[in-house]
Amino acid sequence: MRAMGLAAVGSGLFSDARYALRSLLARPALACLAVATLAIGCGAATTTLSVVDSILLEPLAYPEADRLVSIWHDAPGATLPVDRGGLPSSGSMYVTYAEQNRVFEHIGIWTPGVATITGDGEPEEVPRIAVTTGLLEALGVSPLLGRWFSADDRTDTGGTVILSYGYWQRRFGGDPTVVGRTLTVNAGPREIVGVMPPGFRIADTEADLLMGPMTFPRASLTLAPFAYFGVARLKPDMTVEDANADMARLIPIWQESWPAVAGVDPNIYTDAWKIAPALRPLKQDVVGDVADLLWVFMATLAVVLLIACANVTNLMLIRGAARRHELAIRAALGAGVARLRRAVLLESLFVALAGGVTGLGIAAAALRALVTLGPATLPRLGDVALDADVAAVSMGVALLAGVAVGLVLAMRFDARGLNEGLHAGGRTSSGGRGQQRVQRSLVIAQVALAVVVLISAGLSIRTAVELRAIAPGFSGPEQVQTLRISMRGDQVPDPVLVARRQQQILDAFAAVPGVTAVGLASSMPMDGFNALGDSVEIEGRPQEPVVRRFKGVSPGVFGALGVPLVAGRDYSWQDLYEYRPVVMISEAMARELWQEPAAAIGKRLRSLETEPWREVIGVVGDVRENGLREPVPEVVYWPVLTRVGAAPVTDVWRSVIFAVRSSRAGTDELNRELEAAVWSVDPNLPLTWVRTLKDIYEESEARTTFTLVTLVVAASAALALGLVGLYGVLSYAVALRRREIAIRLALGAQQRDLRRSFVRSGVALASFGIAIGMVVAVGVTRLMASLLFGVDPVDPLTFATVAAVLIAVAALASYVPARRASSVDPAESLAAE
Repeated sequence: MRAMGLAAVGSGLFSDARYALRSLLARPALACLAVATLAIGCGAATTTLSVVDSILLEPLAYPEADRLVSIWHDAPGATLPVDRGGLPSSGSMYVTYAEQNRVFEHIGIWTPGVATITGDGEPEEVPRIAVTTGLLEALGVSPLLGRWFSADDRTDTGGTVILSYGYWQRRFGGDPTVVGRTLTVNAGPREIVGVMPPGFRIADTEADLLMGPMTFPRASLTLAPFAYFGVARLKPDMTVEDANADMARLIPIWQESWPAVAGVDPNIYTDAWKIAPALRPLKQDVVGDVADLLWVFMATLAVVLLIACANVTNLMLIRGAARRHELAIRAALGAGVARLRRAVLLESLFVALAGGVTGLGIAAAALRALVTLGPATLPRLGDVALDADVAAVSMGVALLAGVAVGLVLAMRFDARGLNEGLHAGGRTSSGGRGQQRVQRSLVIAQVALAVVVLISAGLSIRTAVELRAIAPGFSGPEQVQTLRISMRGDQVPDPVLVARRQQQILDAFAAVPGVTAVGLASSMPMDGFNALGDSVEIEGRPQEPVVRRFKGVSPGVFGALGVPLVAGRDYSWQDLYEYRPVVMISEAMARELWQEPAAAIGKRLRSLETEPWREVIGVVGDVRENGLREPVPEVVYWPVLTRVGAAPVTDVWRSVIFAVRSSRAGTDELNRELEAAVWSVDPNLPLTWVRTLKDIYEESEARTTFTLVTLVVAASAALALGLVGLYGVLSYAVALRRREIAIRLALGAQQRDLRRSFVRSGVALASFGIAIGMVVAVGVTRLMASLLFGVDPVDPLTFATVAAVLIAVAALASYVPARRASSVDPAESLAAE
């Protein structure tokens, strides 16, 4: 008997499910619109949840990644020119920490750069990371082939190298016998000792080669320079707080153990700079400030999902109202209220299932586009994917929404309502008026939520406008072609010859048709290579030296970049070859020290006490080196060829970026001609990082653009869903009041008065929602203050514009059903009644 009962229940459910599916297919218009609406909301929310999960929630791809820390230091007195995360470590710091710490299992340091590969085929320059022993052990990722670096690896013959998986595949075709072979790196032989697995990176940095092990001969170590990034693995029972306390113990030991650079007071680092440990989890180092951005996205798309759910509820209510008469007939023929409710609930579940599956498809496509087109500055972008957990959560949310909507619809069916449905579909029933109240409440909620999303997008648009209004300090970036060329000491040992060869390359570039200006520098604005700084002492000022950003430049580079000369003159090649004690500075530095740029001309400064005083010969316009959001830095522009030290030693920037101004910038033809020009001077020089200054500029602003596009898409979706919801409510209201409208028209009511009545009703609903949304937005937008620039989180113009747009949209959404209402033929309508 029990088995027969279960079979009957199962048969009944199957029959109800089949009826629900057939009913949806019989009237597909509203059902498809509901599916599409839910799919948009679920797809958007799933996409964002996948990004948040992959970047913020998933652990880094290292064993026990929560024990990894990044080693940084605070130095509030140093006025550092750039703040990637604080002050990095010096070689002497690493030796001190590695030998005397009490909290780490392993510790290592690393520094990124480039390496030249020669031998088979054309020379190529590839990204590399130099590491010490302990670094890979700390990360804990075993090589796919071979081994880690060892302290026994010989560095006197060049050292050893580990290949990335991608470079192993690209250059060696995945040859499993590559370990033990020799690769010529920077003109020296290096034994290949391993191949790392796919996707391996150190923090957020990838490279084709790992070079090591770096060593630091104790006799040559000094307190500075601070040029190395550190990573350590905590012992199992230690915390980041324990590590910071232990490093605080070691900093005085470090200062007492090593000499300072000649001419520098060794006490400056603790007394003036006030160096203190600032270790933090490695994941925080990788993710950076993108966490705030992603949580804003998550909240925004969650709001869009809520709007979608409210809209689906409205659409299904309208659909249910259209079927009241049909369901009433089914009830009269013997179908119980419980069975009718179950059928309605199953219909909602089918809509939710279809919407959820379609949303997953939308999310999968959106994530593929994001990985392909998203900003390279978004950390862990390559890790973003739709995994099973996120897909399950998304489907669960969709089905939960379906159940909620189904229950709302099902509970509206009772014996009284179904009895009323037998008489003209119940269009004048109280149930209709009650349904209108529910629908109006949902529309008000949709509009309120849309206000929050639209204001967030509006503030992002205002931020983008404010940023675009800022002059970057250079002009015509689309006309500036840049490329990096390095000359190693083994290639061109003489520094003067390096400078002359660089000048020869510039002359060859200048001879290319269409080129109007050329120059070179140690880095380009906003290219990420602007982290160099040095102490600067001003003649006649007794205060401690302060750290200022410095760059190496050649004559002509400011003209090539379109940076104006504010006062004085540019370098000449005679200045460089004759080692004249001259220097150029930025306008911000001139104003800071001497109030006016012209007043800086003739003043003198130097880097170290052992350096000669250098006369300021030129002041150039300020450049936003760190991006538009960051303050203009004070910059010292040193000549690329100079003499340094008490016993003068000629020094030169060997790895530089050339800037070529031409209307043909960015074309393959110009790139080929520039390559030929370089090889006419030296055929062994590889060209890398070939791109326009506009590419660099847009890459630096990619995260802002990504934020803007995402929020605008979300706002557009919210606005469209809100419009559909408002239109649906007013259309349903017209359907319910069709008889009343016909009677009023028959009695002489004017069509324009009826249109105004419906438009006023729609605008009133929207106004209620706008008022509620404004109050919520005041609190929400303050949470995204860190993402804004030049605009207040409670910006009156943005708030007023959003209100006006929504009022206009509400009026437009109301006009169509209002026009239809005023076009009712009284005779036909009353005859139908």
